[in-house]
Amino acid sequence: MSIRKTKPKRIRRSPEESKANILAAAERLLTKSGPQTLRLADVAKEAGVANATVLHHFGAIGSLHTALMERMISDLIERVLDIELTEDTETSRAAALTTLFDAFEQKQAARLAAWLELTDESRRMTSVREAVKTVSEKKFHHQNVPLEVVENVMLVCITLALGVGLFGPTLSELLGKPEDRARKMALTLLMGGLKQYEIDNGD
Repeated sequence: MSIRKTKPKRIRRSPEESKANILAAAERLLTKSGPQTLRLADVAKEAGVANATVLHHFGAIGSLHTALMERMISDLIERVLDIELTEDTETSRAAALTTLFDAFEQKQAARLAAWLELTDESRRMTSVREAVKTVSEKKFHHQNVPLEVVENVMLVCITLALGVGLFGPTLSELLGKPEDRARKMALTLLMGGLKQYEIDNGD
């Protein structure tokens, strides 16, 4: 008596849904093993689609890396814009900085950004500029602070968050410090620097 194997039911998705499914699968693999081991065939298997489907949407692993980074940036923008600004500027600022540092510690975002830089693919991350502009204009542009200053501050914040996400825990351990020491110090320095800027400029 032969037993028929039931074929898995094929899920019909729109192009947007299909792409989102592939990116979600790639993100899961990225979190497990990092960008250097991410292969299109593995992503296809994780997403439950044919290799040709992944190739159709992304063409090459470099494009998939870029799309993943843009997805993470988009997620970060949403999270920052969702922060409720209160009259307590320091509390609101701390919430925004914490969200930024969280974003680069989770989901391997810092490692992916570094990988894109090392493989000369970071130039394709055009969404970064738009992200900074969106957050600056909608969330942190104070009437007495020029937009250029806000963007400069964000540049420093993002650079520190990337560095902490990439090296913070490892360097802290090597120096015999708690794993989160670099993060706490970076946040303290940023908060103090922003406060001093306000004092120096009479805000």
